[in-house]
Amino acid sequence: MFLTDPRHAAYSSRTMNSEERHFGPVWFIPGVNRGRYPYCHSVYIRGPGIIIDPASDEKRLRELRDQEGVNEVWLSHWHEDHITYLDLFPGAALKICRSDEPPLQDLEILLDWYDLPLPHRDYWRQVLRETFRYRPRRAAAHLNPGDIHDFGTAVVEVIGAPGHTPGHLAFHFPAQGVLFLGDYDLSPFGPWYGDRHSSIEDTLASLHRLQEVPARVWLTGHDAGIFTDNDPRRWRQYEDIIHRREENLWNFLAQPHNLREIVSAWLIYKRPREPLAFFEFGERALTVKHLERLLKNGMVTESDGYFTRV
Repeated sequence: MFLTDPRHAAYSSRTMNSEERHFGPVWFIPGVNRGRYPYCHSVYIRGPGIIIDPASDEKRLRELRDQEGVNEVWLSHWHEDHITYLDLFPGAALKICRSDEPPLQDLEILLDWYDLPLPHRDYWRQVLRETFRYRPRRAAAHLNPGDIHDFGTAVVEVIGAPGHTPGHLAFHFPAQGVLFLGDYDLSPFGPWYGDRHSSIEDTLASLHRLQEVPARVWLTGHDAGIFTDNDPRRWRQYEDIIHRREENLWNFLAQPHNLREIVSAWLIYKRPREPLAFFEFGERALTVKHLERLLKNGMVTESDGYFTRV
C-alpha cells in the first residue's frame, strides 16, 4: 500500500525483531528498515523455489535467486511496495489472484485503481517507474482462494482475504504452523482500504477470518514481521483503529464540512506531512471510504457537497 511510512512497531510482548528466520522450508526474509514502505517482508519456500512478495532486500533476493533458485513469484496483492524487485526474476512464473492482476499489466490501470486525482498522477507515475521499477507484466497462472499446493517439502493453503485489495491473499503452511498475513500487518497505523476497489466491510471480515486460522507463527508484510502468539488484543487493537477513524470523522461532522475541509483536518494522519502528494492522497482516500460507509449506514447526510452527522 502507499501509506505505511507513519507506522512503527508497538507490540513488544512476543514480537520478534525483523531478522531472517527459517521455519523448515518456509523462510521469512526481512525487508530493509523493518519492511516499512517502500519495502516489505518476503517469504521464500525452499524446495519449489517460490518467493512471495519480492520487495524486501535486493541483495538477499539476488542471493536466493543465484544460490537457492527462484522458479515462481507469488504476490499477496498488486501494491507497488510488494513488487519492487520483480524484475530480478524475469524467467520465473508470476502468480497472483485474478482479481488483482490488472494493475500489473498497465501503469495507467494501477493509477486508476488508486483513484489518483490528476494533480498527483504525474508524481506517482514517475515514482512507480523509478523507485518501484514498474514494468508491465502478465501472470503465468492465477492463485485461487481455497487452492492447496502440495510441494512435498511444504503444503500451502491459499486463503482469500479481500478488503485491502479485492484479490488480497494470505498463505497458510499447516505443517509448519505458519500463516503469512500479507498486508494485514497488525501495525499501529492500522489497515489500509483506500483503493477504488478496497472495502472496509471486507477488511473487517478478512481480519476475523484470518484470526481463526490455526497457526503458531504469524508473518506480516510490514513492520514487526513475526508474531509467535495469537494475542486477541493485538487483533482487536488493529481492528479498533478502523472504528476510531470513523468515530473521529463522525464527531468532526457535528458541523457541516465539505470534503476539502475534512481532508484538511488530517483526521487520519493527525498533521500535514511531506510529500503532500503522498499523504494528502492517503488522507483523502481513507476519508472517502468512511464517508461512503457513514452515508450508507444513515449516520451522515450530504447536501450541496457538505456532510453533516445525523
